[in-house]
Amino acid sequence: MKILIIETRSLADIVHGLQLATSIKAQRPEVHLSWIGRATFLPLLRSSTAIDHVYAFHRNGGLKGFLRLMREVRNSEFDYVFDLQGQLRSGLMTSRTRALHKIGRSDAKEGAGLFYTHKVPLPVQGKHSHLVDIVLKFCEVIGLRPELRGAPVFRDAGSVNLQFDDVRYTGRPILIFPDSRLEEKRWNGFKQLTEMILRDDRSRRVVWAGNNYVPDKGDFSKEQFLNLTGNTSLLSLPSLLSKASWVISNDSGPMHLAAAMGIRTLGIFGPTDPRVSGPFPLTAPTNHVIQAPLGALTMLSPKEVFARFQRLDTPLKPIVGNPR
Repeated sequence: MKILIIETRSLADIVHGLQLATSIKAQRPEVHLSWIGRATFLPLLRSSTAIDHVYAFHRNGGLKGFLRLMREVRNSEFDYVFDLQGQLRSGLMTSRTRALHKIGRSDAKEGAGLFYTHKVPLPVQGKHSHLVDIVLKFCEVIGLRPELRGAPVFRDAGSVNLQFDDVRYTGRPILIFPDSRLEEKRWNGFKQLTEMILRDDRSRRVVWAGNNYVPDKGDFSKEQFLNLTGNTSLLSLPSLLSKASWVISNDSGPMHLAAAMGIRTLGIFGPTDPRVSGPFPLTAPTNHVIQAPLGALTMLSPKEVFARFQRLDTPLKPIVGNPR
């Protein structure tokens, strides 16, 4: 069976799609999975052990680029196309494929539903369902259970060496992602939080990471602090996450990837609902959130976040059975 997945949006959406792909492969290892994704995210998609082939969508390629991509896609025949995105662009991509079964979301927008042969219903919670639960419903189309099976695994990941004050560090630092793609999701208390963590325990090490550079103004000791913001590639991101004892982050793609990989995660939420877009699975003992009062991140103090982190930072009990 050959399935084409279409998802070209944000890193968080890519992670949710990879959780679906991982669950499909866990139940049907022989399924061949291809993916149409933005060129930006190709390094992560290509390194995923669940994905067999990737097609590059260039966002600024215009009509010529779109037609070139679809000619390439049409060289292969697929049994199913799964449009996880549910927008006009992804609907048009779906319509151009050579697939008998063109599957999309029942809550698709921009007329994308016109291009589907079947729409996947929402989970019982409807529009209040978690985004991962929504995409897992695609499993039912091919007779599989709509449940999370395992964590995403990545091959050929770029190696990451952490050096504090010219000394290679082999421990497990606290990894912080202080940036977010959207202003309303960006909490500004990470500097104070870092100060509290490092002052509380001199043996701690903190690493800031992310795609965009966030200045630390040299306020932290190089023996305890490392700033990798602006120097974190998607290829090396899984390797970096795997070294962390904790990930503390805004609601962002790296937060979702950390949670998906089973790393202890504390997500900081403002206006978005963590019941819908929190670190998944929501009930996993490794996944935690703190939401700002009234959804306003300006009302969430570093002391509150640090106190929550201290309460959570205890040894994990062994997990018995499925964390969901």
